[in-house]
Amino acid sequence: MSENKYERIGKELVNVIGEDNIESYVHCATRLRFSVKDREKIDDEAIERIDEVKGVFFNAGQYQVILGTGTVNKVYSALRGNQPHQEDERQKKEASSNSKDKGIRKAVRTLADIFIPIIPIIGATGLFLGLKGVLFSDAILGSMGMSVNDVPDYLRTLLSVLTDTAFAFLPALICWSAFRNFGGMPIIGFVLGLMLVSPALPNAYAVADINSGVKPIMAFGFIPVVGYQGKVLTALVIGILGAKLEKKLRAVMPNALDLIFTPFFVLLTMMVTGLLILGPLLHFVEMGLVTVITQLIHAPFGIGGLLIGLLYPLAVMTGMHHLFIAVETTLLANTGFNPLITLCAMYGFANAGTCLGITLKAKKSTVKVAGLSATLTQLLGVSEPALFGVVMRYSMKPLYVMIGCSAVGGAILSILNIKANSYGLAVLLSPLMYIYEWNQLIVYIVVSALVFTAALIITYLFAVPKEVMVEDRSQKLSNAS
Repeated sequence: MSENKYERIGKELVNVIGEDNIESYVHCATRLRFSVKDREKIDDEAIERIDEVKGVFFNAGQYQVILGTGTVNKVYSALRGNQPHQEDERQKKEASSNSKDKGIRKAVRTLADIFIPIIPIIGATGLFLGLKGVLFSDAILGSMGMSVNDVPDYLRTLLSVLTDTAFAFLPALICWSAFRNFGGMPIIGFVLGLMLVSPALPNAYAVADINSGVKPIMAFGFIPVVGYQGKVLTALVIGILGAKLEKKLRAVMPNALDLIFTPFFVLLTMMVTGLLILGPLLHFVEMGLVTVITQLIHAPFGIGGLLIGLLYPLAVMTGMHHLFIAVETTLLANTGFNPLITLCAMYGFANAGTCLGITLKAKKSTVKVAGLSATLTQLLGVSEPALFGVVMRYSMKPLYVMIGCSAVGGAILSILNIKANSYGLAVLLSPLMYIYEWNQLIVYIVVSALVFTAALIITYLFAVPKEVMVEDRSQKLSNAS
């Protein structure tokens, strides 16, 4: 029954867009992205009337249909005839759909494609860290007449396995995803990433701790060789270069030698390049990036938070928000915290409040129905229906209110030094990233609620578009009868 439903949705989408009008299609976490020949031939209202469709917009040469997490995968699978993904075909389609992306936009899309598959693991790890902080807090243990020393060693060890593994082997995850994205063999990327954190190398965290006594191995007397635990930039560059090298080698390697010697030369070349050349250089670049972002976030009077809260909604509108994922991963891996997502999260609450403000005051029935659905969807973490379908659709005033509330919320949280310990959780679920400390959790919830309420009230009083205050024709006929 469910398969027939998603097949029907897929057929209706193709019929409205036009089969001859579709060049290619791919999907992301929430949207089907169609590369079309003529955008003007598509009836947006007809698309929005299709079951499960939460909104549409056109951006970066793509007609994007918002379906939401889970649903988009099923509709995409139905469009493909429920056939399993073929990796080379998938990449070919993605290359076609993204052919209009150039420069920074193409780089941001590439980063998103690499980091998005890793988000669930980092998000789950953050929850484990939060739960560990709660269970091992002095308040909880004290209420039971215990201290941390009373917790059995085996239990502490098992919890450490849950909380430390993802970050300890983060380079392996990134290299795997980079190889997968650039057309290499993912298993080669995974092994290459494991080499960057091999137990034979001095642990990066231990080397950074001046009290540990662990020092790097000196190659040729001047090159420090260490593991790259938690090093995002090194793994990213090595993964991309390794995948490109593999493709070049396979193009010239005789078939009889390809199975063994292509992985041999890729692993050898990239291991030497990563540990002796690029790794030491990129380490300083990554540390500089962490320092700059941290200083911006903690700039006096909340200026950094204000700026990030202001820019993030604009980044979402242009598709540039995927760039933040790489920065967040770097912050988490190097500091254990993610203050950036805390500031960016205010966009979700401001967007939901603005959308609900329009919905509550609107007289147009279609806006009320779409607005309520979009608000609920935004509260669950998908922002496009509210942003493109309601907030930006009729007037710029609601957009200004939303951006302003997001910026003010970011400034307040920056001043109060609130920071998450994960990413991947949005709006209603985002407080789970702060359960590691009660003060952090309470302040975050209060500020988030204030941002949502302020956006709702200001929009309701001053920024509801005139277009939504006009009743539909069907409403007028109904009222007249």
